[in-house]
This record gives sequence, C-alpha cells and structure tokens, in this order.
Amino acid sequence: MAALKGNCLIAQSGGPTAVINASACGVIQEAFKSGEIDKVFGALHGVVGILNENLFIFNDESPEEIELMKFTPASALGSCRYKLKSIEANEKDYKRIIDVFEAHNIRYFFYIGGNDSMDTASKVNQYAERVGYQLKSIGVPKTVDNDLPITDHTPGFGSAAKFIATSIKEVGLDARVYNYPTVTICELMGRNAGWITASSALAKKYEDDAPHLIYLPEVPFSFEKFGNDVKSVLDKYNYAVIAFSEGIKTKEGRYVSEIEDPNAVKDAFGHVQLGGASEVLERYVLENICKKVRTVNYSTIQRSAAHWASLTDNEESFMCGRAAVEYAIEGHTGKMVGMSRSKGEEYKCETQLIDLEDVANQEKKIPIEWISKSGDFVEQPILDYIRPLITGEVKIRTENGLPRYARLQKKLVEKKLEKWDVK
Repeated sequence: MAALKGNCLIAQSGGPTAVINASACGVIQEAFKSGEIDKVFGALHGVVGILNENLFIFNDESPEEIELMKFTPASALGSCRYKLKSIEANEKDYKRIIDVFEAHNIRYFFYIGGNDSMDTASKVNQYAERVGYQLKSIGVPKTVDNDLPITDHTPGFGSAAKFIATSIKEVGLDARVYNYPTVTICELMGRNAGWITASSALAKKYEDDAPHLIYLPEVPFSFEKFGNDVKSVLDKYNYAVIAFSEGIKTKEGRYVSEIEDPNAVKDAFGHVQLGGASEVLERYVLENICKKVRTVNYSTIQRSAAHWASLTDNEESFMCGRAAVEYAIEGHTGKMVGMSRSKGEEYKCETQLIDLEDVANQEKKIPIEWISKSGDFVEQPILDYIRPLITGEVKIRTENGLPRYARLQKKLVEKKLEKWDVK
C-alpha cells in the first residue's frame, strides 16, 4: 500500500516533562527525512491551537534550535488541558479539527501527552474515519506519573525519578545535621498512582538514610498510623524525612489536601487540583509530635528538571518520536507508541504499538505487592524496575554557565478558515 502523501502536525498536551521535547524532536527530524511528508506543522497549545488554527511550520525553524529541543524541558509547543467531549455531544469541535487539517493538507497527526491526550488522539482518529478523511493519528506517550497502561513505562518518568531520588538524598543530608528532633515532609506529584513518590526510595542506601517513610495513593492514609510511624522514626534516628504523593486519600476516599479546602477547584477534566497536603501534615506534626517541621513542596520543578535528566529517558523519548513517524508512514493509525522491556538481566527497550482506545483515560497503578505490607514504604521489585530508567546523564549545552535551551520562533501561518474562539 502506497504511503499517504501530505503534511503532518505535532501538538503537545498535559503537564510538561524534562524530555517531552525530545519526543517532538524525534517526530520532526524523522518527518523531514520521510520523503512522504512535506511540511511539518506545530500547533500552539495542543488541540486548542488546532481549533484556533494557531499553527506554525517547523520547516521555517532553525535546524540548530530543533536539535536543541532534545535537551530542552517543558512543552516547547505550548500545552493545554482542553477536554474534547464525545463526538455525539459536540461534533462541531471534530468538524473544525478536520476542516483545519484539510485546509493545510494535514495527513499525519502526532499528539504527545498522557492519558487524556491519548483520548483526544483516539477521538480524532475515530472521527476522521467516520467522515472518510484520510489521516494517520498516532499518540506519543509522555507523563512523569508513569501511569499509562500496557507500556512498560513512559517518557518523562525516568528523569523525574532521577531528580526526586537525588534531591531526597540531599534533603536527607540537610535534615540530619541537627542535634534535636526534626521532621521534613516532602510533597511529590501523583494523583492516583505513586510512581514518582516511590522513586524517592532509590535514595536510601543505609537504614538511617532518607526517606524513612513513603505514603502512596494506592494505600489509604491514616493520620493515627502516620503519627505513630513518625514517632518511631524519631526515636531511632532523631530525624524523619517523609515522602508522600499529593493524591493520598483517607479510607473514606477524601484527599488529604481537601481537608482544609473542601471547595477545591477542578480542572477541565473534572480532576481536583491537588497540592497543599504537606501543610495539613505539617500542622498535624506540630500539634502532635514536635515543633521542628519543614515542608518541601516540589510542585512543578520535579517534572522539568532537565539539568539532571536521565540519559536513558532522553534517548527513549527521542526514539518514541521517531518511531511514531515510522509507524504512521507504514500505514498505522489509532495507535500509541509504547515501550517494551526485554526480559533478562541486561536492560533493553524497544517500541511497540498499542491501541489508543486501550490507553485512553486508563491508569496504571503500582502493584500492591510492590508496596510494604505496613503501607509506609516500598519493596525491592519497584526499585529494580525503576533503577535502569534513571541511568546516564544528559550533556547540556551551556552559555555563560547556564543551560542553553531551544527558542523557537513559532511564526504563525496565515489562517484559511473563519475565526474559532476557543480559550
């Protein structure tokens, strides 16, 4: 079957990572070499940029800046959190997307993102097939949360894990210098899956090393147990470093972060905007355990710390971008590029194709057997799983002692359709 001729469009969505642009770079450079793709378009701010026809052309960008994207954190194309409703509920959005694609002869669509982004890529593919528009839609995975199903792991996670483990090791060294009891509470990302927080355990080499306690969303959180755990650690070491996921919940299913904010704001996908649980735990320790408490809320720094990115993660992310184009040129559509870990002692990873419908809106949580029976730490299998993903260091280009990251021009093309007002 002859390959589809035309242009391609790349967009990014969801939270940034240290290596999401490496995937984009892989798509761009492979598309340039394909022989089947003419112009390589980028959309500003994900599917919102497509709806607004805010497009630019990578062919007009500097090859040097595109190459620097491999080592540039965050979403160089801009991101969004726009929820496409079902085709039946809001067909006009889908018709608009196809109109934009047709106006610019877009025949290949590469969407880089997590769970919700794969849902978008899947829906666009379904609608294109419904209306008979020739399109190859491929999802490229990214998420520091590592919660996409079927794929062994996701681009972005290895770098986040490397940064978390390193910084927890440093926090622990800082926390143990005093001759009086101290508690340090570290709030990490993770709504329903605790992969990021679990990676903090890599920092622990000796029994008294940080972290001492780890609390994950997979296990119901108890304040009473938490208090007893912290007291026990203080009795042993005189300092306690706690790593926990922002999404920890009580056995009643209530987010700890909501305890002081019952009217927490929700995003476009209906997700409660988390953050602030560390303040709840800090207050509990102050009132019940000791007066020397510090909180470290890692917030967004944990997902875009490219200065300490994993080389393995970076190279695999680039590989996924290239593979997406190769698969699309072969004729595949409605698929996500996944990663498959080979069996054996030596770590190796290859790409695979996964149906978008099997990934969209699904979550992969930590197996319960990888969590300690006491629910306050992790077991060896998860360390064996994560450790290969953090290996190697990325060589960052610097100028005047600071990283030199890509800076795209992103000059918008002339619009061919009527204005479409999407925020």
